This record gives sequence, C-alpha cells and structure tokens, in this order.
Amino acid sequence: MRQFSRRALLKILCAAGFAAGGSPSWLLAKSRQAIKKPIPHSGEMLPVIGMGSSRTFDVSEAPARSALLPVLQAFFDGGGALIDSSPMYGHAEQVLGDLLRQVDHKQALFAATKVWTDGKQQGIEQMQRSMQRMGVKSFDLMQIHNLRDWQVHLETLNGWKRDGRIRYVGITTSHGRFHDQLEAILRSQPLDFVQFSYNIANREVEQRLLPLAGERNIAVLVNRPYARGDLFRVVKGKALPDWAAEFDCDSWGQFFLKYVVSHPAVTCAIPATSSVKHMLDNMGAGFGRLPDAPMRKRMELFFAGL
Repeated sequence: MRQFSRRALLKILCAAGFAAGGSPSWLLAKSRQAIKKPIPHSGEMLPVIGMGSSRTFDVSEAPARSALLPVLQAFFDGGGALIDSSPMYGHAEQVLGDLLRQVDHKQALFAATKVWTDGKQQGIEQMQRSMQRMGVKSFDLMQIHNLRDWQVHLETLNGWKRDGRIRYVGITTSHGRFHDQLEAILRSQPLDFVQFSYNIANREVEQRLLPLAGERNIAVLVNRPYARGDLFRVVKGKALPDWAAEFDCDSWGQFFLKYVVSHPAVTCAIPATSSVKHMLDNMGAGFGRLPDAPMRKRMELFFAGL
C-alpha cells in the first residue's frame, strides 16, 4: 500500500477544504507547531492529541490491517506522538508493531501500553510480550490497567523505571465505579500519569480527580473523549455554532476534543479511529487556539441545550 507523506495528506486536505468552500483553519495554521503540554514530573512536552487503539486496531485479517496503515501515517503526519494500547485490546499491540515498521516520522512515537493480569511474574511476562509485539526496546509509559493487582505491579514498574526499562509509570480506569479507589491511589502513590474517561457530557472527574491530578503534578490522559460516539449522535444534523471559529474549530469532533484538552489538568486526549478522514479531523484539534474558561462554559451550556 502506498504510504501517505505529509505533502500528500496536506494536498488531500487542501482539495477537500476548497471543495467545501475554503481551507480548514487548522490547515491554514500548519506553519505553527502542534499544541503541546508538559508532563509535570519531567517537563517533557507532548502533543495534546494522541491515539487510542481499543477496538480500532484489534483486527486480524490482512486487508483490515493494511487499511490501518494510512490511518497511522496520518497520525504522525499530523504531529502525533502518544499511542496508547493494552494486552486487553486483542491484536492491537501486534498490529501496531507491524505497521510502525512501515510508517514515516515514527521517531516521534511516545509508546504507551498497560499491564493487565494478576501476579508479579505474569505481569513481567505480559509486559515483555508487549515490547515484542509493538517492536519497542522499552516503553515510554507503562500503566496498570483498570487498577488490576495494582500494588504488585506498581512495585515492579517502579523498579523498571529505576532500571531505565520504562520512562513513566501510570494507572488507568474507564469505569466510574473505580473513582474512589483511584483517588486514594493518586493521593498516596508517586505516579507520573493517570488515565480516565472525560468528555463534555461526562464531567464527573472535574469534581475530584482532575483537581487532584493537578495538585499532585500527575499527567492526565483522557480516554473516551467522544463517549464512544454518543456525542456525535447528539449533534447529528445540527450545525456547528459560528463562534467555534474563535478557537479554530472546524468540526464537531474538534469541538469535543478541544473542550477536553483545554482543561488545565489534561495533558493529552487519546481518541481511537480506523478512518483516515476521522484521524485527520482529530489531529486538526491539536492546532490553533484552545477555548479559554469563559468559552468552555459557553460550550457546556450550548451542548446541554441540544
């Protein structure tokens, strides 16, 4: 399959933009750098739009895998770095590893996955398999998935970090029922990253977890920024408000992503897609301006009224 260069992708975007009556505002801002935020514990800068791989990269047939190559290339060509996966996601780690060998600009990769099993040795063996599958000598970020056997794995991960086998340690959940336990862990453990769900329709984490992450200097990854597509069903057939242009927003997808990553405590959102078109749109949210606090409130009120 022909790889998509940055120039080819921009050419496609230009054609699509002019066909629609003009160029997307993020394309006009391409001379600027992608929006980045610092990882609090190191100061290392990360692009605010990353990529998840749950469901979308869990494919086994060769044609389906090949179709994901331009999606991954579009991610890197759009300034992406952080890719998040997990052994829980079926074939995703292996598919990513196979495709990463074929794409350009992969030197930007910030590789993140998770440990998702019980027991110290089982965790070590699982993480070693993840390295082999994704084709990395070490992970930038290793996370304990859904708090599973977290005390045991945290001891291992802290040791691996000291030894240079991983760079950052994190913990995740996508389930609200674990928020109380997660809060207690964040208060007591020296973690680099936390990952949880957050979007304009589900703002529960604004009450305790986001402020706590800010206080503890813990980087925040946001999963399910589109609420698994539910947000698009709410806005289907509805026009994007004109004032969205004030923060360089061209689509509902960018509206939702810019809302998430504009929160001061959020470091990076990780939407998942298997579509080149949607990937290009996702990456567009990482350019231009972000909404400020008054604009975020305006976005909340507007969405609540739909």
